[in-house]
Amino acid sequence: METKEIIEKLSPMERKVLPYLEEPIEKIGEKSGLDATSVLRALEFLKNKEVVKIREKTEKIVDLDVNGILYRKKGLPERRLLNIIAEKKTIDMEEAEKHSGLNENEFKAALGALKKKALIKLANGKLMLEAKPEEITKKSLEEQFLDSLPLNLEELKAEQKFAFDNLKKRKNIINIEEKKTVTVEITSLGKKLISSDLKEIEESKMLEKLTPEMIKNKSWRGKRFRRYDIISPLPKISGGKRHFVNQATDYARKIWTEMGFEEMSGSLITSGFWNFDALFTPQDHPARELHDTFFIAGNSNLPDKRIVQAVKQAHETGVNGSKGWQYNWKEEDAEKTLLRTHTTCLSAQTLVRLREQKDEGKKKGKFFSVGKCFRNETIDWSHGFEFNQTEGIVVDENANFRHLLGYLKEFAKKMGFEKVRFRPHYFPYTEPSLEGDVWNEERGEWMEVFAAGIFRPEVTKPLLGNAVPVLAWGPGFDRMIMKIFGIKDLRDMYKNNLTQLRDIKFLVK
Repeated sequence: METKEIIEKLSPMERKVLPYLEEPIEKIGEKSGLDATSVLRALEFLKNKEVVKIREKTEKIVDLDVNGILYRKKGLPERRLLNIIAEKKTIDMEEAEKHSGLNENEFKAALGALKKKALIKLANGKLMLEAKPEEITKKSLEEQFLDSLPLNLEELKAEQKFAFDNLKKRKNIINIEEKKTVTVEITSLGKKLISSDLKEIEESKMLEKLTPEMIKNKSWRGKRFRRYDIISPLPKISGGKRHFVNQATDYARKIWTEMGFEEMSGSLITSGFWNFDALFTPQDHPARELHDTFFIAGNSNLPDKRIVQAVKQAHETGVNGSKGWQYNWKEEDAEKTLLRTHTTCLSAQTLVRLREQKDEGKKKGKFFSVGKCFRNETIDWSHGFEFNQTEGIVVDENANFRHLLGYLKEFAKKMGFEKVRFRPHYFPYTEPSLEGDVWNEERGEWMEVFAAGIFRPEVTKPLLGNAVPVLAWGPGFDRMIMKIFGIKDLRDMYKNNLTQLRDIKFLVK
């Protein structure tokens, strides 16, 4: 690139720093009248034009922390304690602590440091001096180290490294800070540019923009405009957008709605009745223990007594010819308040609302939900204690197991999963029951997402009033989101990493 062409491309900031490139970087800002950020930006522009090379060096600097500043002024705790013991030769420990002016933690640290160096000994609650006179007057390695700070961590000598290792174990004495140094090296092209007539550069100022006013009054004629630099990289601009998890849940809503489903909604906080009992989960089931479920203080109100009594009967003696669980069902367990462990509690509540419909033709339908659930899980790449689930039920006397598999396959396909497999499983509230897996291309393994089945009569009879077939499912939706956005670890979804959030593309389906 010729010098003249570069001159024609120089921005106002570059023109201001150009005469001072041979100065230290802090002087460039001072002499050019630009702030530090503008100077660095101008240097970056000049770097793109190959006028300068920018070198960055990061050093770890050891310096005094809050306590270190105090101790360099007043002396380390062990120095202050040693001076008292040296004066008395022998002193009660309680008296030494009182006169030292040290707090409890400092006194213990000082005691340990002096004993470790064999400068004192402790016997019968008394502290006795063991140090030689020269050991008392000579500064310790730690004291010498504090006096010499700040220092480059990489350049510490052996004695300084020893003192550093001892002091870094103690609270707020030393601190390590990263110091970044930026240096500017002028290239041969830059030197040629600087050696040219700077007055010519100054006089070659060109217009930065074309305004409507200039077009209107034609004042642009005869003027020179600065060349546009279309090669140099520009800062990436990140526009506002919804969090990618919210984008995915919106997309799931769209899928279910297009498939003719109506959305269910409800509180994140529910009762044991709706979360467990209404779904025929026995009151001694492991899922109802603290190690699986997050409970909240206080009790919840139960629904209509007829519903409660019908659920109680299903548990104790059964319905539709079943024997139930054969135990004494306790209302107080059903009243416990908790964070819902699945969105299936919304399905149970929907069945009760359908029961209340006077028109028999309205006691059926297709319903879905997408929402948060909470379980006391061990966190790993595919599990979290907080997760999204998408719930679905189909209430229809003609519904069957083949329909259930069809709904699940269709939803998985629309979410981008071509490979799906189903396995027999057991849930207290469905029969038959299944689990479904989708193939995770990122990890090269099957990933469990579906839990589904047909509600048992012990669920439908008490809630709906009739043992009508109800297809039900509750995929772990967060695992599907991982596939959509190429995320390999579930934990990365909720880190609020700004770089990640900016880089993830907007979901367009």
